[in-house]
Amino acid sequence: MSDPLRIALVGASGLVGRAIIGLSVGREDFRLTGLARREMPLPQGARMEVFVAEPARWGEVFEATRPTALICALGTTWRKAGEDEAAFRAVDRDLVLETARAAKAHGVERMVAISSAGASLAARTFYLRVKGEMERDLAKIGFKRLDVLRPGLLRGVRGGERRPAERIGIAVSPVTDLLLHGSWRRYRSIPARTVAEAALSLAMRRAGGRFHHDNDGIRRAARELPQPVEA
Repeated sequence: MSDPLRIALVGASGLVGRAIIGLSVGREDFRLTGLARREMPLPQGARMEVFVAEPARWGEVFEATRPTALICALGTTWRKAGEDEAAFRAVDRDLVLETARAAKAHGVERMVAISSAGASLAARTFYLRVKGEMERDLAKIGFKRLDVLRPGLLRGVRGGERRPAERIGIAVSPVTDLLLHGSWRRYRSIPARTVAEAALSLAMRRAGGRFHHDNDGIRRAARELPQPVEA
């Protein structure tokens, strides 16, 4: 049996990050290493290490653990950023890029980044423009393989975080999803677990290149995640 693929995960405490950790339970084909700024609970049976350190020291973790792939699910909210554009950009663009550069400098070959449907430098909304900036600059770093996931509205339980507008959007999504056709399909809601499955599936792929995945592509990649094999 081949050695398990070493995957580093940043953004482990978020919706997609927690789903990725949950999927690691019982798996022998990959081993997760989480990087976080604070302690976090892990589900029973999760086979992973979590290194708690400030982002400036994450490069030391990459150097010590030598992962092959990085999954980046970093992101903040407008409210958490104090409704400040610079503070929001510092996380959703700058921290993502700093983490990616540190990973690349220490031999990480592949990266999977969670972005957003509609991300574009020409987007009208600040949030989507920042995501577009992040995507543009990630492509310049030089990973052997880069996968950018652009999910629509994420469905899942966010713990104690309260987002009234988002909760309303999730509640009505069974109806609104039916109204989104053609190019608008990419804005349909999607379970965070499906995005997590796709991220893991893509992290395992060896073929080089740069790829973008909308909701339909994310679902296809999720279906291709190998089933866990008992040790």
